Amino acid sequence: MTGRQTESWLLDRPSDADWQRWGIDPAWSQIVEAPSHDGGSRSWHVLDTGPPDVSEVNSPGGGEAAATVLCIHGNPTWAYVWSPFLRKLQSRHRVIAIDQLGMGYSERGGRRRYVDRIRDLDDLIVALGLSGGQPLVLAAHDWGGAVAMGWAAQDPRQVAGMILCNTGIGVPSGRSAPGIIRLAASAPMLDVVCRGTPTFVEGTIRLSRGRITKDDRNALRAPYKTSPSRAAIADFVDDIPLGAGHPSERALAEVAERLRTVAAPVLLAYGSQDPVFNDDFAKDLADRFPNATTHRFARAGHLVMLEADVAAVAEAWISDLVEGQLAPDTSGEAVTEKAGTFWTDLEDRRADDDVAIVDMAANEELTFAELIGRIEAVATELRRRGLESGDRVAILTPPGVDLLTAVYGVWRAGGVTVLADRGLGLRGLGVAIRSARPTWAIGPKRALAASRAMRWTPRAQRLAIGDLTSASCGDLPPLPAPDDEAAVLFTSGATGPAKGVRYLHRQLECQRDALAATYGITRSDRLVAAFAPFALYGPALGIPTALPNCDVTKPGQLTAEVLDDACQRINATIAFASPSALANVVASAVDTSLAGVASLRVILSAGAPVPSETLHAVAALAPDASLHTPYGMTEALPIADITLAEID
Repeated sequence: MTGRQTESWLLDRPSDADWQRWGIDPAWSQIVEAPSHDGGSRSWHVLDTGPPDVSEVNSPGGGEAAATVLCIHGNPTWAYVWSPFLRKLQSRHRVIAIDQLGMGYSERGGRRRYVDRIRDLDDLIVALGLSGGQPLVLAAHDWGGAVAMGWAAQDPRQVAGMILCNTGIGVPSGRSAPGIIRLAASAPMLDVVCRGTPTFVEGTIRLSRGRITKDDRNALRAPYKTSPSRAAIADFVDDIPLGAGHPSERALAEVAERLRTVAAPVLLAYGSQDPVFNDDFAKDLADRFPNATTHRFARAGHLVMLEADVAAVAEAWISDLVEGQLAPDTSGEAVTEKAGTFWTDLEDRRADDDVAIVDMAANEELTFAELIGRIEAVATELRRRGLESGDRVAILTPPGVDLLTAVYGVWRAGGVTVLADRGLGLRGLGVAIRSARPTWAIGPKRALAASRAMRWTPRAQRLAIGDLTSASCGDLPPLPAPDDEAAVLFTSGATGPAKGVRYLHRQLECQRDALAATYGITRSDRLVAAFAPFALYGPALGIPTALPNCDVTKPGQLTAEVLDDACQRINATIAFASPSALANVVASAVDTSLAGVASLRVILSAGAPVPSETLHAVAALAPDASLHTPYGMTEALPIADITLAEID
C-alpha cells in the first residue's frame, strides 16, 4: 500500500457548529488517553453522554439501575453512526460511542489486525473504568460486531448483553462472502477503492438509498476526506479472511466457536435490505448464541441504526435487561412446571365423537377423535421425515380443516409454525415467509410449486398436506415445553411492514386462558369463526368450531345467510367476525328471521374500529347476545375489551 503515514496523528475534530448541525452535543466529544497493550498509549476519540440524571433513571417508569452502553462502529463509519442511540438512551443510561483506532477522529498510525483490535478495545474499556459496576451492554455494527464478539468471548461474564446490528463472525454455511466485499478486497481494487478514493465510503452511504438524511451523509464523510485518513478503511477490508491462510482466519474462527459460551442475552437488530450482512448472517449468529433474539427491520439496510428506529427497540430491550426480565441462558435446565397444558382440553376429548371442526365451504367435518388422530398422523410423518424440535415450518395451507390439522400437527411434532396473513398480498407474503427462514413448508401441491417459483421457501423441504394427513400414526416425542417456541406470526395492519412475532407455547396457553376467562367460554360453547386465525383456538378450548362458507380473507363474502347457516350447523353460541364482515351481514339481512344468529350469546369483532351503528344493527339480529370489541395486536390479544352496553 502506497502513500501511508506510519507515525501517529490525529485529525482536527469538528467544530461545535458541525456537532450541533449533526444533532450531537459538542460536550460529548472527548479524547481519551488509554495505555496500550503493545506499549505507550493511544488517543481515542469517543462520544460520551456521561452518567444519566439520577432523577430520570429512578423516575416512575424508569429502571432501577442504569446500564453503560458501549457502541462500536464498523467500516467505513465512525461513532456518529450511533447518534440515535446517544440521543435516545442518554436520559437513562450512559452511552459511549467510540472511534476505533485509525477511524473517525481517533489516533491514526500503523495497521491493526483483528486480534489487535480486540486488545485495543480491552485497553479502552479499562481506561474508561467500565469493568465491574453498572451492567455493560455492547452495541456493535459491521466489523465492530466481530471486534465486540471477540472481546465478549474472552470472558463472557464481562457483558450483561449485546446488541448486534448487521454484522457477522464468519461466512454462513452454504454461501460465499458478499460480492461487494470480495470485489473491494481484490488486489487490483483494494487501494484505489478504499484508500486512494472515497469510493468505499460513498458506496456504503449509497447502500442506504435515500433512507438517511443529508446531514447523516455529510457526517459520515467528514473524517475520510483525504487518502491518509482512509488508510484504516483499506486495512479493515484487507483483514477479511477470503482465502485459506489469512492472518486473521484462525482468530475469527476461534471467536466464532466460543460464542456459544456467551450466555448473556443478545439482540440481533438487522436491516433486511443489506446486500452485505443480510438475513443469512443474522440466522448464523442466532444459531451460535444460546440466548439470541432477532428483530428485523424490513425496510432498512446496512446502516440500520440511522435508517430505522433501532434505538427505541434497544431502549426497551435494555430496560428489560437491567430490570431482570431478560435472563441469561440456563443451559437447558429442566422446566419444573407441568408441560403441555395447552393440549389438556383437546386431549380430554380424545375419545369424543362430537364434531370438532366443520368447514362449510368444503362440506367437511371431523370429530374430536378424528381430529386428534389426524394431528398425530401429521406429527408422526413429520418426525419420520426428519423434522426436529424447533424447526420452522411455513404453513401454506388455505383456511380449512387442513390448515388446522397442519398447525396442530407441527406443534405436536415440536416444530414452529410460520403463519402469514393472506391480507399481506403476494409480495408481502413472500417477504414475511422468507424472513422467517423456514426449513420446511406444508401446503397443497400448487401452493408449494408457487412458493418455489417465487422463492418464498428457497431452502425448505416441501411436503404436500395430503401426504401428511393420510399417514399412519406412530411414536411421538414428548409434548413441547411451555418455553419452547411455537409460532412466528405475521399479520397485516396499519403499523408498517409486517413483523414476525414469536410465540412460545406458554403464550398460546395464556392467550387461550385469557379468551376463556374474558368471555366465559366453557365446553358447552360452540364457535363460528369468520376469521381463520381465531378458529385455531377452538381445539385448544375444547369446543366445536365452524368455518362459514366464504373466503374468510374477503369480508364481503360473509352474508347474513352464510353466517346463519354456520351457526345453525353447530348450534353456535359464539361468533367472531371482522367489522367489515359484520357490516356486510347487516346489509344482507333481508329479514330478521335468522335463527342461528339469534341464538348466539357472544359476538366478537376486532381488527379495526367497529362503528356503534354496526353493533346496534347486529344486536337487532341477535337480541340475546353480548357484543364485544376486544382490542389487541399480534403480540398480545386481548389487551382490552368493551361491550356495546359500555359504549352506550
